[in-house]
Amino acid sequence: MRRSICYCEPSYAQAGESKTWKFIYTTASTIPKGSRIKFDMMSKGRDIDWEIPEVNVKKGGNVIYAKLDNGKILQAKEIEVVDRFTPDYEFVLTSEIEAGGTFSVIIGSTEPEKRDPERGTAAQHNTQRRRNFYLYIDPTGKGNYQDPEVFTLDVRGAILKNIRVLAPSFVTRNKRFDVIVRFEDAYGNLTNTAPDDTLIELSYEHLRENLNWKLFVPETGFIALPNLYFNEPGVYTIQLLNTKSKEIFRSSPIRCFPENTKSLFWGILHGESERIDSTESIESCLRHFRDDKAANFFGVSPFESQEETSNETWKLVAQNILDFDENDRFTTFLGMQYAGDPGEEGVRTLVYLKDHKQILRRKDPKYASLKKLYKNFTPKEILSIPCFTMGKGTEFNFSEYDPEFERVVEIYNAWGSSECSKKEGNTFPVQTTSKKGFQEALEGSVQRALNKNCRFGFVAGGLDDRGVYSDLYEGDQVQYTPGMTAIIATEHSRGALGEALYNRSCYATTGVRMILGLYLAGNSMGTETSTADKHGLLINRHLSGYAAGTTKLKKVEIIRNGKVIKTFEPDGYSFDFTYDDMIALEKVVIDAKDKKPPFVYYYLRVTQEDGNMGWTSPIWVDYIPNSPIKRSIIPRAAKPTKKSLIIEDIEDEEEDEDLDEDSEHDL
Repeated sequence: MRRSICYCEPSYAQAGESKTWKFIYTTASTIPKGSRIKFDMMSKGRDIDWEIPEVNVKKGGNVIYAKLDNGKILQAKEIEVVDRFTPDYEFVLTSEIEAGGTFSVIIGSTEPEKRDPERGTAAQHNTQRRRNFYLYIDPTGKGNYQDPEVFTLDVRGAILKNIRVLAPSFVTRNKRFDVIVRFEDAYGNLTNTAPDDTLIELSYEHLRENLNWKLFVPETGFIALPNLYFNEPGVYTIQLLNTKSKEIFRSSPIRCFPENTKSLFWGILHGESERIDSTESIESCLRHFRDDKAANFFGVSPFESQEETSNETWKLVAQNILDFDENDRFTTFLGMQYAGDPGEEGVRTLVYLKDHKQILRRKDPKYASLKKLYKNFTPKEILSIPCFTMGKGTEFNFSEYDPEFERVVEIYNAWGSSECSKKEGNTFPVQTTSKKGFQEALEGSVQRALNKNCRFGFVAGGLDDRGVYSDLYEGDQVQYTPGMTAIIATEHSRGALGEALYNRSCYATTGVRMILGLYLAGNSMGTETSTADKHGLLINRHLSGYAAGTTKLKKVEIIRNGKVIKTFEPDGYSFDFTYDDMIALEKVVIDAKDKKPPFVYYYLRVTQEDGNMGWTSPIWVDYIPNSPIKRSIIPRAAKPTKKSLIIEDIEDEEEDEDLDEDSEHDL
């Protein structure tokens, strides 16, 4: 019995290449004249997807048409598809196709023999095995299409363009670690398409003489380099030189500590991939962030409404989150987005810190408001992250701020930074180029919230085009790079990362893996102290820290109470600093106005020459003016004066701070 045959010419594509593509169908039975044939490219119409062709063959290039055995050309007709931006293409047979005859759909140039790439159609930008195209046939000519015939075509990586080095951000002296090297095309796909004599040479700062590695581009597109280590503390970057093209590729910075009990982990808790929908293709999305993006953790964040996330979808997402969670490799968080009343509640990401749970629908009376929702959980079970707080229509004024559940705030995502207003120096403001979209809402400023004594750490979100953000992606809203969150934790597990987030041991960047650290008299980012614990803070707040960028640093700013008090301009990509804030504490504190002590807060803001930025979580100092003075033991014969007591107290505090400085790098 004869069977129909579907095949493609060429049989595979390289990501992003422009060609003329033929989809050839050999029929098993006669298809009568007047039959309708529909072709579905399965493209979403994004810039990264297969280019959408036109139907007018007179254009000559990037067109779609059909061809019969007798050489007859059939022009396509666009057919709109419900809930999709891209059309299907329909042809009507002008003559019968006998059994064993062929019907070819051609996309690209009307003169394929000339092989002119400029007249072809561009392939999608991401690699994919067995990429499907569908052909539907209706012999009745009435549009009653049955199951499709399927064409499959492999999309492979294009020419080698970039070499990415994936290494841990924190390492310990003389302790071995592994590095992954990815050979990528211009779109970030793994590739082995490179000249045969391509040779890669590895090096780094303070390179040992006995280490001289040369690498070939492997067939898999990646290679693991085991058992690297550094002999001395400091900041390093691993360098790879393409000896053929003379291009140099560097890793993100690596900080080596003399001793270290914590590690730095990268990922996002809110956002999704531009390539892969995180609800429709949750498994592919998780693999993408784990393998392609080399994220250490990822949190799903669909909107809680039934229209956005059905119960069936939620069950599938929750199960995949459970399956992919793996200690020491990839941590997954189950979460959702809750859109409350603008101003009072705003938009936030709710993250489960335990195993998967049911979705929290706002229509459910138990979860109709955030106050009711919080009553059903303990702070260690769920994390509530205010997001996009300066977007007009999604803003949160922090009046009902809950310090137990709202431990961190999203200071940045791909739609802008909520640190402060554009007039106050925000280089990533929330703005649109037309009347449509979101403008700034000043009441959602993170700095204003901090000045109200809201105490939260900083995280960053990625790109989002769902729910309240659905009109922004295709609209006139200004879009920036997706951000990333860095979490400093004791181990790579959901429990440890969740605890670190609760303790505000985290910071945010605009998407690059810069290393940031801030300490105040030995206290690390996200912590609180007071003059009752450290009396010397009344006179001096000793700040220290470091910054290491993926490129040269432009400025490192110390911010106190929303104002820049010190700016460093480093000459390089790595910078360590110390700074003493000697102004009397009582002169700079903010009145809490909530029966709590006056306070001051500090955080670090770092800007690279390429414009990327990072923000550390703040450190708070509470002012306790009536704290008791610690007295030294003095012989009875020597009656101390008031002045001598003060001097002794200051000297004691300086000794304490010296001890704190010695332990700063213990994280």
